[in-house]
Amino acid sequence: MELKEGYKQTEVGVIPEDWEVRKLGDFSPFITSGSRGWAMFYNDIGAPFLRITNMFRNTIKLDLSDLKLVNLPDNENEGKRTQLQSGDILISITADIGIVSYVDDSVPKPAYISQHVALVRFKDANINSQFVSYFLASANAQKNFISSTDGGAKAGMSLTGISKINFVKLPTLEEQTAIATALSDADALISRLETLIDKKRAIKQGAMQQLLKPKEGWVVKTIRQLADYKKELFDDGDWVEAEHITSEGVRLIQTGNIGITKFVEKSDKKYIFEESFEKLKCKSLIKGDLLICRLAEPAGRACILPDIGEEKVITSVDVSIFRPRAEVANRVFLSYIFSTDDWFKAVSELCGGTTHKRISRGALGKISIVMPSDIREQTRIAQILSDMDAEITGLEQKLSKYKRVKQGMMQELLTGKTRLV
Repeated sequence: MELKEGYKQTEVGVIPEDWEVRKLGDFSPFITSGSRGWAMFYNDIGAPFLRITNMFRNTIKLDLSDLKLVNLPDNENEGKRTQLQSGDILISITADIGIVSYVDDSVPKPAYISQHVALVRFKDANINSQFVSYFLASANAQKNFISSTDGGAKAGMSLTGISKINFVKLPTLEEQTAIATALSDADALISRLETLIDKKRAIKQGAMQQLLKPKEGWVVKTIRQLADYKKELFDDGDWVEAEHITSEGVRLIQTGNIGITKFVEKSDKKYIFEESFEKLKCKSLIKGDLLICRLAEPAGRACILPDIGEEKVITSVDVSIFRPRAEVANRVFLSYIFSTDDWFKAVSELCGGTTHKRISRGALGKISIVMPSDIREQTRIAQILSDMDAEITGLEQKLSKYKRVKQGMMQELLTGKTRLV
């Protein structure tokens, strides 16, 4: 591949000619890790104790929502060695190796780390450690963690191994700061959007509790009643064996495609032969069918079949096909009823089996639900909740886009393809 003028190919990818590949240890950082035995200091109050579970890939921001707390005695010297400062870099060195996090001012101090986490601290004022964090978390740098691991990715990484990670001769402090600021701003935007999505989900959950709470005038109906006791309106999918599976033909909807109120499309789509469709006398699904999964986890989850762009569609035997008449029940309303705690509890109590918990269609049909007798009220409730879901889906799509944009920014800025200074 022909390189752009002013750039060169290196162990960490293509970088500007004025950047050089170095080892992390060449910058003389302080590198250490936590020690064993911290569990004896766990307490209901105290200082944050950061573990790998507080670190995640694709972000250098620490998750402080599930913290252990430690209460160290005054003479605990070990705590002084691993006490964190703003600007510290954390790297996971066991299990999922190479996760990078940055300790900013949002982390309460004092704070400490477990023995599975390494601490990297720079003394040089010309090094922006947030820039270094982003670089170490980038795709090119991550490849070096595996090659520097003792015994492979599942073993462990020594502190010496960290010092040997390939790095680059740093650009000017001004450029480091500009890059770190741009990526930090992108992270902040992503974080705000994630917070908004969580808020919208909480609002929707509260709305569900209010809207689906039984009210005066609502009626009790079993699933079989809603299906008019007709098998063609409440039936199971087809018994499809491995020998019938192929890469094209009649689309097979499996239990993994049934989410809670959502159809989950997967990349590994399954099909059966046309001959198998005829031989097994399979039941064709129709857009708008309400599909209820009888297999955990959790059993009873349901969704409406959308238009998935397939000419013929069937489903597996562990999925029940529910087709209540439109004048009797709004299927979208029912899908929300089938996502409530009360529904899942009722299903769970009727599940059988030891290895694979499932509920029979007969037992499923006997479960009673409470619902408005007026189809217009069902439709109104379904519309309100559907609108909320649509808003959340739109925000989730925007979040996914922002994350892709940030990854593109990292690729451009941390390789010097785009210069900010």
